[in-house]
Amino acid sequence: MPELHRPRVAIVDYGVGNLFSVRQACESSGLEASITHSRTAILSAEAVILPGVGAFGDAMEQLRRLNLIGVLEEIGASDKPLLGVCLGMQVLMENSEEFGAHRGLGLLKGSVVRLRGEAGEGRRIKVPHVGWNRLEKSPAARDPWEGTLLQGLPDGVHMYFVHSYYAKPLDGSVVLATTPYGPQRFASVLQYRNIFACQCHPERSGPAGLTVYRNLALRLCGGTHP
Repeated sequence: MPELHRPRVAIVDYGVGNLFSVRQACESSGLEASITHSRTAILSAEAVILPGVGAFGDAMEQLRRLNLIGVLEEIGASDKPLLGVCLGMQVLMENSEEFGAHRGLGLLKGSVVRLRGEAGEGRRIKVPHVGWNRLEKSPAARDPWEGTLLQGLPDGVHMYFVHSYYAKPLDGSVVLATTPYGPQRFASVLQYRNIFACQCHPERSGPAGLTVYRNLALRLCGGTHP
């Protein structure tokens, strides 16, 4: 029997990523994943994943040092899927207030701001936000997750989060899911054209998280969704 096609995915290695768990999630979902900072390897992949754990300014400095800014801009302007995970989601935005003012890639319009620790009446919530929390569908006339990497997941599905900052897009129409935390609600999953970005860690979120990577594999193999 012929060997099944395993789409090639590049996981961008810029020194701040949760690389090996992302690769393991990809491999278990039918993707052939490589960890790389090679311009050639990234541009020749069928999809690109930008992971990340740490500080926004450090991440952007590493991308500059490795000459990957232009590469990611080129991917963002194409029709090739680009996934941003956690810090990788944040650096897709225009700017961040984390430890000063920093410019991002600007592939998504908006800013990265800090979670508020105040919960009212003198109460406080823990920042960073660490642990399991819900992805809730944005209101829409039809299912906003249909045809996206979240397709097949139930409203309110739990994913794993570790972060102190979150993306605040200018255009609410790019928001696929929001997540409540204390008195606030933040945009936790975004999609714009070929860009899918999530504040949670699908690779650390069990079977539900693997659905994201399986949906990517299905799309790259020409499946019906997303």
